[in-house]
Amino acid sequence: MTNPEPLIEVQGLKTFFKVREGLVRAVNGVSFSIKSGQTLGVVGESGCGKSITAQSIMRLVEPAGKIVEGKITYYRMDSHNNRTSAEVVDITSLNPRGPEIRHIRGGEIAMVFQDPMTSFSPVHTIGDQISEALMLHQNMNKKEALERAAETLHKVGMPKPYRVLTSFPHQLSGGMRQRSMIAMALSCNPSLLIADEPTTALDVTTEAQILELMKKLQGSLGMAIMYITHNLGVVAEMADEIIVMYLGKIVEHASVVDLFENPKHPYTRALLRSIPRVDKDIDERLESITGMVPDPYSVPHGCPFHPRCPSLIPGICDVIEPDGVRVDDSQVYCHLYNPEPAAVRQPL
Repeated sequence: MTNPEPLIEVQGLKTFFKVREGLVRAVNGVSFSIKSGQTLGVVGESGCGKSITAQSIMRLVEPAGKIVEGKITYYRMDSHNNRTSAEVVDITSLNPRGPEIRHIRGGEIAMVFQDPMTSFSPVHTIGDQISEALMLHQNMNKKEALERAAETLHKVGMPKPYRVLTSFPHQLSGGMRQRSMIAMALSCNPSLLIADEPTTALDVTTEAQILELMKKLQGSLGMAIMYITHNLGVVAEMADEIIVMYLGKIVEHASVVDLFENPKHPYTRALLRSIPRVDKDIDERLESITGMVPDPYSVPHGCPFHPRCPSLIPGICDVIEPDGVRVDDSQVYCHLYNPEPAAVRQPL
């Protein structure tokens, strides 16, 4: 069951990177919330800020990057999935290497990374790595942790879990490594699971099994999921709500039904038109989005999507950054839906 109160709340998040070429506004004013038991899908092209948003929540942003503005609030829930007023954590105020965030990271908020081969240590067994998390967050001894690790591997459908415990990452197939990564993330029963492209390198059969597994475990554990992907077909199956990101900003936030049945933003429409459909003519060419994602060091003025937008309003979209507008049950950042007359709006 989804709790009506947010488990995690992101408000005006800005994460910038200072590099030799200039300032990269990787995440530039993002706001959303995730409730217990809810799945939030995050979609958009590469370089739109999806992974940096997740890394900001985990406080795993690389040294060149910094959260310069905004707030990430985590609300701990009790055993009945109700918010406890005494346990409100401002994640943005914590030391990224301090004991408080280390207690939350991996224990209460866990992450499944895109490439488990580079996320696992190559010189430690799967059992050592899962048990380490359990000993740190659950105060177990080594024997108890290994037993729980085997149980969790079995829960994620791993054949011969005790053999896997003694295996090194390179000795497992891609699907088995990904299941092991999910097992490590789920071993401490987190309140929020962040899944960053967890099935990218897998075949479609293994992908379907892992998606089904995540939904099943979510139902039994009651955890929230933040699912980051390029695959709109996957997010349609997994998510309750979807945010669409472009150049570090949210351009549309809607329920999965509203987004697929009545997309509002031109970028969302373009993404949906680029998906293969079984009801289209076999000889019909797939549509593509005109142009490329702009250079992150020189983001265009006004609406960041305007150089590629088929509905561009000259003098408005290329000058003024759009505000968020409520349209039906969706939040859209587009001048096409802004009720305020353009003539009285001032450039930012």
